[in-house]
Amino acid sequence: MKRYSVLTILQIFIYVSAFSQNNGLQNTINNVVNQTTGGSSLTSAEIIKGLKEALTVGTNSSTASASKVDGFLKNTKIKIPFPADAKSMETKLRAMGMGAQCDKFIESINRGAEEAAKSAAPIFLEAIKNLTITDGLTILKGSNDAATKYLSSNTTASLKIKFKPIVEAALKKVEVTKYWNPLASKYNKIPMVTKVNPNLDDYVTTKAIDGLFLLIAEQELLIRTDAGSRISDILKKVFG
Repeated sequence: MKRYSVLTILQIFIYVSAFSQNNGLQNTINNVVNQTTGGSSLTSAEIIKGLKEALTVGTNSSTASASKVDGFLKNTKIKIPFPADAKSMETKLRAMGMGAQCDKFIESINRGAEEAAKSAAPIFLEAIKNLTITDGLTILKGSNDAATKYLSSNTTASLKIKFKPIVEAALKKVEVTKYWNPLASKYNKIPMVTKVNPNLDDYVTTKAIDGLFLLIAEQELLIRTDAGSRISDILKKVFG
């Protein structure tokens, strides 16, 4: 006789429950959930509620931190540097006494990322709202960044679409080209160098999103491992 894993049985129950409101069936689902969570008294509803709250706390805290002034610029973990394909350009220009101009360019792209981060919260909230019990169990029993990975897989495409025009506008607002164009022009006149002209909009968009997910992963780790970071009863119950 074919054997099924507990998770497979749970998925079957969930599928069936979509067509039935039978209380006995829901109790059976909850029993299976309890088995997969080590015999705890958690119900499927509590798991979803706790994970949604954890994700909401983590994303709200991360977007608030990243979108404030110096949220990117003064955080060495997510500060956006010169584009990788322009690092040699930065080195040469600093050696030529243009360090202040390089610093101003770096400041301007980080200001663009800080501006873009302000628009992230609604996209994260939509993904959190759509969290299913199957997603929830995977996250609960997964690695310390399982929730962050869920958000990344469900929001990155939307974030890029949303962020790109905001980054473009933000970079214009902080006059990135005013700092970049003279640097690139000066560098490209140096004999024998490979001319550089990276797509700054794409670069800052990608780095801004990467920075947000790094902050969210840090918040998730805190909630999972630090009891003091579980600020509500449901977080204490689900992650305790």
